[in-house]
Amino acid sequence: MFQSSIERRLRNVSQQIVDLRNELRVIDEQLIHFADEADDARLRAMVSETPLAGREHRDASRTVTALQRDRTVKQERLASLETKQDDLLDELNTRKSQTP
Repeated sequence: MFQSSIERRLRNVSQQIVDLRNELRVIDEQLIHFADEADDARLRAMVSETPLAGREHRDASRTVTALQRDRTVKQERLASLETKQDDLLDELNTRKSQTP
C-alpha cells in the first residue's frame, strides 16, 4: 500500500475517533441526566403507587438502558478504531523506515 493511502486512511480513522469520543461525552451527560430522572421516577412510583408513576419509572429506566447499550456499542467501536489506528501507524512507520 502506498504511503499516501495509509496517511489518508489514518486521517479518516483519526477523525472517526474524535467524532466517537464527542458522541460518548454527550451520551455520558445524557446518562447522568436520565439516571437521575429514573431514580426520581422510581421514588415517586414507590411513594404514590399509581399506575402512571410506575409507567414513568419504566419509561425512564428503558431510556437509561438504551443509552447504556448505545454507549457500550460506541465504546467497542472506539476500541476497534484505536486498534486500526495503531495498525496504520505501525504500517506507516514500517514504510518510512524502508524508504531510503
